[in-house]
Amino acid sequence: MPITNQQVAGHAFLRQMYDDSYFPDHVVDNGKAILLRLCERIEAERPSDLESLYALTQAATEGFNLLEGEFAAAGSEIETVARECICDEFCFVASAYEFTEADAEQLTAGRDW
Repeated sequence: MPITNQQVAGHAFLRQMYDDSYFPDHVVDNGKAILLRLCERIEAERPSDLESLYALTQAATEGFNLLEGEFAAAGSEIETVARECICDEFCFVASAYEFTEADAEQLTAGRDW
């Protein structure tokens, strides 16, 4: 399903990680795919409240938890820079879909990174 939100469609997800050679592009690509799937789910399911949004973001957070192993296998990790970048992207997504009251910590509450 193509993304219809123009703000999201034109956004360069995880740009800071792509710009840092410490993070392998092929693994960052998987993180970008997680974020795009989150956007697709938001557009398809149209959550009506923050609780519904958080359920979707928790599933995406789980995807990043699993991605930690891929980073480790490639000699990298989700460390401070990556953690902040990823969390910023979750906040961007929430805002782009007009969930401006979303709590940054709640968006990724189940993270292991």
